Amino acid sequence: MSEPAPIRVLIVDDDALVRAGLTLMLKGAPGLRVVGAVSDGGEVQAAVGEHSPDVVLMDIRMAGIDGIDATSRLRSRQGAPEVIILTTFDADEHVFRALRAGASGFLLKDTPPEGIVEAIKRVVNGEPILSPSVTRRLIAHLVPEEESRRQSDARRLLGTLSEREREVALAVGQGKPNAVIADELHMSVGTVKGYISRILTKAGLDNRVQLALVVHDAS
Repeated sequence: MSEPAPIRVLIVDDDALVRAGLTLMLKGAPGLRVVGAVSDGGEVQAAVGEHSPDVVLMDIRMAGIDGIDATSRLRSRQGAPEVIILTTFDADEHVFRALRAGASGFLLKDTPPEGIVEAIKRVVNGEPILSPSVTRRLIAHLVPEEESRRQSDARRLLGTLSEREREVALAVGQGKPNAVIADELHMSVGTVKGYISRILTKAGLDNRVQLALVVHDAS
């Protein structure tokens, strides 16, 4: 039986030392392959076209096109890779905007190597890398007027789901992986994945992180 193809990773950071450090750190990780590293969000589209990564590690603050705009542009393309935001501050409002733009989660730049590797593998498998407590802290950055509007929009969106779909959506909002959701709701992991896919399509969302944010907005 042949081994699965390695997960292809593209690094985007305007600090040459960070790029070199991440490349060196991930180079020896089993199951991963760093396929490229660029210094600006404006280079992301071309690099993705050239290297076909599965995951992009994206710096959020860059001198040219920042990680938020780069993520938004990238996630709008068909077959886009997953995006993990790299940041210094875990409750930064820019992180929240990046998640809204379609990032699958974020990592602090001082995350240990094994944590980065685990996060990369989890997003490829469609699993969350945001804890509910972190999501609540990020949402706390919203001004009251925006929070009220988002709550209204989120409740209206969840109201379009069936009862079973809402159960799955709530579990996603609680940061539960597919296996746990399957066990709690007495269904197969494949069925859970099918529900999540239908919910995302019905709600016009890009990934399960955006769904989790909608669930928290509605509460």
